[in-house]
Amino acid sequence: MSDDRHDTTDEPTAVTTDARDRRSRADGGDGNRDGTDSQDGDDGGSMRPGDMMLAHPTTEVWPQYAIISLGLWLVASTPTLGYESALMGWNGIVSGVVLIALAGLTIYRESGYANYANGFVGLWLVFAPIAFWAPTAAAYANHSLVGVMVITFSVLIVMRSEMEGPAVPPGWSYNPSTGAQRAPLIALGVFGFFASWYMAAFQLEYISSVWDPLYGTGTEQILTSKVSKAFPVSDAGLGAVAYAVEALMGFMGDRRRWRTMPWMVAFFGVVVIPLGFVQVLLVISQPILVGTWCTLCLLSAFGMLWMISLTVDEVVAMGQYVLRLMRQGDSLWTAFWMGGTIPEDESGVDEVGTRPIGDSPVSEPFWGVSIPWTLFGAMVLGAWLMLSPTLFGTTGLMADSSHLIGSLVVSFTVIATAEPARALRFLNVPLAGWVIVAPWLISGVPAIAAINATVAGVLVVLLSVPRGPITDRYGGWERYATLETVDRLNPLSS
Repeated sequence: MSDDRHDTTDEPTAVTTDARDRRSRADGGDGNRDGTDSQDGDDGGSMRPGDMMLAHPTTEVWPQYAIISLGLWLVASTPTLGYESALMGWNGIVSGVVLIALAGLTIYRESGYANYANGFVGLWLVFAPIAFWAPTAAAYANHSLVGVMVITFSVLIVMRSEMEGPAVPPGWSYNPSTGAQRAPLIALGVFGFFASWYMAAFQLEYISSVWDPLYGTGTEQILTSKVSKAFPVSDAGLGAVAYAVEALMGFMGDRRRWRTMPWMVAFFGVVVIPLGFVQVLLVISQPILVGTWCTLCLLSAFGMLWMISLTVDEVVAMGQYVLRLMRQGDSLWTAFWMGGTIPEDESGVDEVGTRPIGDSPVSEPFWGVSIPWTLFGAMVLGAWLMLSPTLFGTTGLMADSSHLIGSLVVSFTVIATAEPARALRFLNVPLAGWVIVAPWLISGVPAIAAINATVAGVLVVLLSVPRGPITDRYGGWERYATLETVDRLNPLSS
């Protein structure tokens, strides 16, 4: 696997924005510092990445025939698989016809918009079984499989086309969008999808029980609880849709997608970071709202935390580039949807000569993430707080407080292992403050439990304040990510 920290090849740049052209003319021709002359090629030379991706489905049409085949399969299989639901049956037939029609428009009318519209039809097919509470497993599986394949042919294959120009963001010491960087995200997304799909099968009554090696019937209690029933659809099924989207978006685009597809990186960041953290909060609340844990839920939530940590760097690189385009004259709308390029001489440079980081492909997926011993210690203390109610026999509000605060400490610490998000470690300080005072405000807490909470809270503060090493460079973002000004005043900072 190639090392994109050395990616300063002599590929021609493919994009010159209108804003840059205007600046170049206004500056008497000297404005070309931020964009090289466009070069003619098969893609039209001056086309921006967004234009190229819109035109690609009309020049390489073979995926459309695969989509037509999937539409025909959906129309033919719906009446033969015994869906036992008129809504699911009509949805399958109508969706199949729409797939065929949009693929036909892409081929004969050369409409790139029609191709990407089929991507939304595929997403709907993944979501439809839980929206209509599909009564049979065949209906659920058929719709989900066809939906994923439609998204693959209409979006993934098109967006995997190789773009031109530098791959490393300016001022960065590595590329956050390589295939290796995305591999753990895809793997965690696939695991989360199958785990959620399995639990959704129980909620939709395709299976009569759920395996849980640690908490016995805990998973079943959670899946049938009032919290789960408060959702209008299967919450496990909704999680499966989210994980499927995350895994599929991990495949989208090439190693330059941080600048060629800002919109996709932004949507991926939204699905993984804020929506993912909401899912983590729901899992954290399980012992408080339901009174038990769920093994598969805990594993999925812990995986989601690492997905957040591994996603932050690419979102930062994308945001920096969009701001750069806007400073050059693009509107937010144009910069967000069209993307662009950078001159070769501004590509990020290799820093391997000044810091001890190996070039092994094994470590590449985790560039941008580091675990100082202080953060590792904070994680251990968070897990200890989660276990303390069982160990010290606390109940009621004190037990709920320990479960919740311990889980949040683990969550914020895991996310803070991402060097661009290292400042999040400071969120542990107010949490630890509550851990320290709570035993003395809540009545009936055993003395040993109160002492334990006080000591653990003080240690969490001491371990969360030091910054730890920042190994890579992030185009200046490290100043904000680490709260550099605070660190200068911090006697405990490294």
